[in-house]
Amino acid sequence: MPLQRKKRSKAALTAAKEAKRAKTDLQKESEEPGCLMKSQAESHAPPDAGKSSGQGDVSVRQEGIKKTYAHWLMKSEPESRFEKGVDVKFGIEDLKAQPNQTACWDGIRNYQARNFLKDMRTGQTAFFYHSNCKEPGIVGIIKIVKEAYPDHTQFDKKEPHYDASSTKEKPKWYMVDVQFVRMTKRFIPLAELKRHHQEHKISGGPLKEMTLFTRQRLSVQPLTNEEFDFILRLEEEKPC
Repeated sequence: MPLQRKKRSKAALTAAKEAKRAKTDLQKESEEPGCLMKSQAESHAPPDAGKSSGQGDVSVRQEGIKKTYAHWLMKSEPESRFEKGVDVKFGIEDLKAQPNQTACWDGIRNYQARNFLKDMRTGQTAFFYHSNCKEPGIVGIIKIVKEAYPDHTQFDKKEPHYDASSTKEKPKWYMVDVQFVRMTKRFIPLAELKRHHQEHKISGGPLKEMTLFTRQRLSVQPLTNEEFDFILRLEEEKPC
């Protein structure tokens, strides 16, 4: 009998240790950051500064689950604006005029936006958004045709987004190549998207947390499947 009591005590002690260890592990998990993204305001360009302005990883950790995106919204300026003597204008018509209607999306100098670029995958789609103009909004659809690689403009002193702290051995900034897919069936203005966003905050619709309104400064933004599909459906509707 005494031997049996000793065995039971040892088993109980082992169980208690395992329970304590599990509790400690659970506490550590709950203390991990809820988001992997690193936030920083645009350092070289004003808000909404089109193609050359800039959410890190596209993957956002939420309660230990990694969330990824397959769709994007990418802002670019359709009207001329000069930085250090260089016109940073790049509207969707400029993209269409490129060989194979393909161009690199360079000049991103925001860590969140850069890391979103690094998480993009070939074949993913994005809305081309005209920004910093009289009437901003979505004008077309583009796709990613080359995944992230070092942005050459960070090394060129003549470029408005030259970064002396970056080296070719350890580049800080990246870009992707995009290709024109098609124009949207109609122009979808910011004002219309904002109206839906405000309505959806009340109704719980798909645009309730759209990054366009929660992190306005980012020129490269993720879209959920629900957000992307909802905006696509707006093409078929008459503007309000």
